[in-house]
Amino acid sequence: MLIRAMFAFLMLPVIVTGIIPYILYQHDPFKIDGCLYGLIPLGFGTSILLICVKDFYVSGKGTLAPWDPPKLIVTNGLYKYVRNPMYISVFFILLGWIILSGSVFISAFTIILSTIFYFRVKLHEEPWMEKRYGNDWLNYKNNTPSWLPKIFNYKDR
Repeated sequence: MLIRAMFAFLMLPVIVTGIIPYILYQHDPFKIDGCLYGLIPLGFGTSILLICVKDFYVSGKGTLAPWDPPKLIVTNGLYKYVRNPMYISVFFILLGWIILSGSVFISAFTIILSTIFYFRVKLHEEPWMEKRYGNDWLNYKNNTPSWLPKIFNYKDR
């Protein structure tokens, strides 16, 4: 399973957050000077991504790949605060590349990819999760936000 997890990690995030942005940057005639402050969201996003990959592997007994998803629902770690931290991590990594490179093409790619992620989650992943995990998923869905992390439990106040 470790080999499958590593393969999925190399296939998906490395291509989407590394190879494609690099190619776009190389061919972007509209790019402006970037800024090293982009290392902050890039590092933050990479950290989130690595934590999520570990949680999928350890807690979920699967990988981030759609062809080898977790066998168990993952609701711990960062998933305790938000349902889609992996997609959020990709956004932060790409935001870092935008700031570092000043690339208009990477900016457009990020907007398009974020839109695709949103609709993929709503139209495919959430119905699949409900079908696969039933009431466990519905309870999790009803108590954990999709995109903006739940930092405080307002019911406890």
